[in-house]
Amino acid sequence: MTLDIIREETVGCTDKIFLSSAGGSLMPKSVVETMINHIFLEQQHGAYESADRKSEHLSQFYTEAARLINTRPDNIAFAISSTDAYAKALSSIEFKEEDYIVTTNDDYVSNQIAFLSLQKKRGVNFIRVKNLPDHELDLEDLENLIKKYNPKLVAVTYVPTNSGLIQNVEGVGKICRQYDVLYLVDACQAVGQLVVDVNKIGCDFLTATGRKFMRGPRGTGFLYVSDRVLEKNMAPVFLDMAGAEWTDFDDYTLLGTAKRFELWETSVSSVLGFTEALKYANEIGMQNIENYNKKLAESLRTGLQNKGFRVLDQGQNLCSIITFCAHDSSIDHIYRILKENNVYFSVSNKSNALIDFTMKNLDRAIRLSPHYFNTAEEINEVVKMLK
Repeated sequence: MTLDIIREETVGCTDKIFLSSAGGSLMPKSVVETMINHIFLEQQHGAYESADRKSEHLSQFYTEAARLINTRPDNIAFAISSTDAYAKALSSIEFKEEDYIVTTNDDYVSNQIAFLSLQKKRGVNFIRVKNLPDHELDLEDLENLIKKYNPKLVAVTYVPTNSGLIQNVEGVGKICRQYDVLYLVDACQAVGQLVVDVNKIGCDFLTATGRKFMRGPRGTGFLYVSDRVLEKNMAPVFLDMAGAEWTDFDDYTLLGTAKRFELWETSVSSVLGFTEALKYANEIGMQNIENYNKKLAESLRTGLQNKGFRVLDQGQNLCSIITFCAHDSSIDHIYRILKENNVYFSVSNKSNALIDFTMKNLDRAIRLSPHYFNTAEEINEVVKMLK
């Protein structure tokens, strides 16, 4: 990593302190230029001809995404968001009334709403794994739940949107493989800031987005699909000609790769931009990014704690999402100071983390998410201004 070059290639980091990569990060110059150039190409030649001219570059998306998470290109499908990918994965599973899903207390709000919808419409039950006193997942409880309920699916969010917790997705994966249970991982907040290896995790599905730590454009993401899911001919409920071939008047044949989870129509400029963002991260190296981010996050947490703030992140393994509030649980004064000093951040609300914030007796929290284009000096400056 050469920080000076990275910051030079990150136009938006020069006039502010940007600490909101968990929401929508700053795109490198090359990502923006790639997208703009393709829009100009479409202006001159139309969508079809322009896509044909970029067919080789479009295929690189699958190569770079696969490289990022240690899999093969055939196991990758493009999606317009992590939630889009998540919904397609869920729809490929033939849930029946009284089936069970096992999930956690630290899940993403949209995932929980999807489970509730399955409960209301299909009679599917879901149950949450207990947390240990240190907030880590109770893997013994998970195993007992699997033995008792024989769930159709185990679903875990790698990093919750509302805290810096890194959940033990590898430990969960070992248990799921032992009992041959389908395993879905939401890596929306993990991909781009942490080393993610689907072979070590042992999941059947993994979802990711482009706009957060990946530093890609909004409206992009991907879905990883395991070989065993493909071999079982699992596919989303609603297919189109991207995922299947119409082979007879009353029949179709599924595509052999994860592309069966895609829809034909997409924003080509967005795919090309996301490919460039994936390539950018891969060339820097995810281990380098993770190591640097953890140093920034540890420095920020320690600084805030030393100044008397209530840092809310719990767990043995924490990442580059820092949530905090004043000692009396208020955030209004912090909010004002950060705004006045041109620090970019976000606010986590109770409605987005109902279980976690209820347990912490919170309504709102400030969320800071530094990334590898930030500097140690910026972290110190934020701590100093909040003092």
